[in-house]
Amino acid sequence: MDGTIPDKRYFRIGEVSRILGVETYVIRYWESEFKSLVRPDRSDSDQRLYRKKDVEQLQVIKHLLYDEKLTIAGAKKRLSGGAGSEGTAAAGDGHTRMLVEIKKRLQEVKKILR
Repeated sequence: MDGTIPDKRYFRIGEVSRILGVETYVIRYWESEFKSLVRPDRSDSDQRLYRKKDVEQLQVIKHLLYDEKLTIAGAKKRLSGGAGSEGTAAAGDGHTRMLVEIKKRLQEVKKILR
């Protein structure tokens, strides 16, 4: 998938996997490491149900780990606004959201040019 998040209330882990382009076990691992940021609900059958904000947080985590090449500890520090971060976690989220929006618009332009 292209990384855009459909306008839905809940996403199952397979959908989140396709949106992020990572395997489901990676998402479960990130969920265990970033408990304060990613807390999916559970269905009656105990399946994970991620909200849109959870998917957005996972996109931020993926960006920090894959694009900025931070370690898990470094990503946690950045998200908590610790030493070596560029301000607070909210500022980092704002930059990431802006980058995601730019990517989305560039992909729209690419579709037009085809």
